[in-house]
Amino acid sequence: MMTTGQNLKPARAKAMGLIDEIAPPKKLVDAAKKMIKDGLKPVQPWDEKGFKLPGGKVYSPAGANVWPAASAILRRETHMNYPGAAAILKCVYEGLLVPFDVGLTIEQRYFTQVLQSREAGAMLRSIFVSLQELNKGARRPDDVKPTKFKKIGVLGAGFMGAGIAYVTARAGIPVVLLDRDMEAAAKGKAHSEGLLKKAMQKGRTTQADADKLLSLITPTADYADFDGCDLIIEAVFEDSGVKKAATEQAEAVIKRTTVFASNTSTIPITDLAKNSVRPKNFIGIHFFSPVDKMMLVEIIMGKRTSGKALAVAMDYVRAIKKTPIVVNDTRGFYVNRCVLRYMSEAYNMLIEGVPPAMIENAAKMAGMPVGPLSLNDETAIDLSQKILKQTVRDLGDKAVDPRHIELVDTMIETHGRLGRKNGKGFYDYPEKPAKKHLWPELKDMYPQQDADAIDFEELKERFLYTIALEAARVMGEGIVTDPREADVGSILAIGFAPYTGGTLSYIDGIGAEAFVARAKQLQKKYGAQFKPPRVLTDMAKTGETFYQRFNPYPELDKADAA
Repeated sequence: MMTTGQNLKPARAKAMGLIDEIAPPKKLVDAAKKMIKDGLKPVQPWDEKGFKLPGGKVYSPAGANVWPAASAILRRETHMNYPGAAAILKCVYEGLLVPFDVGLTIEQRYFTQVLQSREAGAMLRSIFVSLQELNKGARRPDDVKPTKFKKIGVLGAGFMGAGIAYVTARAGIPVVLLDRDMEAAAKGKAHSEGLLKKAMQKGRTTQADADKLLSLITPTADYADFDGCDLIIEAVFEDSGVKKAATEQAEAVIKRTTVFASNTSTIPITDLAKNSVRPKNFIGIHFFSPVDKMMLVEIIMGKRTSGKALAVAMDYVRAIKKTPIVVNDTRGFYVNRCVLRYMSEAYNMLIEGVPPAMIENAAKMAGMPVGPLSLNDETAIDLSQKILKQTVRDLGDKAVDPRHIELVDTMIETHGRLGRKNGKGFYDYPEKPAKKHLWPELKDMYPQQDADAIDFEELKERFLYTIALEAARVMGEGIVTDPREADVGSILAIGFAPYTGGTLSYIDGIGAEAFVARAKQLQKKYGAQFKPPRVLTDMAKTGETFYQRFNPYPELDKADAA
């Protein structure tokens, strides 16, 4: 419980004996007096004569069963990337061998040591301070009044649209869910019913609360029902023509002041805004799948998007209790650019003959929650094929490594492997209870290197460097302007090694000069994806950090901001 940072409700903690009593703040002293009068022991259990450790002494048969396994589990779960988790285990182990007061001294010293670590500083800044600042609307325009949402329209009742409707209703906001016919719209509402059914089975909600939430979702096939909406969120098929028709039909019935947001993941917002007669009120609100679980939302600014539209979008994201980051318009925005680099480097490794299991394990040991091949299966390999071919059409042959197209084409057209959705991709997905496993024939697609001759630490570096370099490019291009958003966004959206504090904190922790030097070594060995952008080479010369160069705190000087 301590090594994972698990939270407990007070009633659960009392049932476990971790606390003695629960009382309202104003009655704490009265409750304490009553406990004393009722016979509360004045001695802690470990100070009583004859006290025995519940799990047995460290050097005992019971301890011999516990501690080797505890160390193994720590390594399996953290890959030793988190000094705090290891320190907790050391505190318990060493504390059980000495008197209680000595144990407290040991704990104080480990705490002080961990607090001074690079990991603690980076995590405290990004996951605690920056996250709270963004959740409070750090990037929201100050000159726009807060929006109180009376009704929101969701255009498209597919998987994404249905998820958006669910989180909107969960926030207590009435939502109109529109699709081409009532059957499709009702199917979208059924998605919420399914989520609530699972929640009730786990005891996380009641039938009454579920009914209340569902009553807020109105399925429809009539655009006229969007009348009176404060915000429209379009989540139709990722096709410019379909989105154009949907935008025009919605704008025919909504007020001119209503903000229209597109949940696009690939099409530039500025291009989509050309379909609108009110481009100032057109903005991107990019959710991640599954909507009910993913905590990050990218808000994308088109060239003509107004401050009012940004404020409304941020008010909405905060209302549904998710974290907003503001991104200027570009192909792939911020998160998808980083994700594609992650999966692209896995393609490079496969083609080089790195064993697939090594690729996945290197990524996870570097701190990523999911290996790149597994992630590609989840997003679908045929989607990767579409993205690669669309990139070639838009930017030319040199924009994509032809070996990558050959790889995905072979997976799809030769072997029929599309990913999890058809039960076979880089992994095989047998029926439960059997677990997924890497496709055995994957290793036969390319001549395999000798695993013992591969630099495993370098594999880990390649994944972290390629993602961090893309984040640096995004900052240099002015796509993301606040380093807090780049860091928090990378952790919440793709799980970028949280112990680093995020993509830019990872670079800052290493130092721009050392990072650039290592990136150039990787570039020489593996290719242009590791070429440091101009912004980084400039920082290497000046010794700046991202939090100094792109100071998110105007009231502070560069030194304090860092």
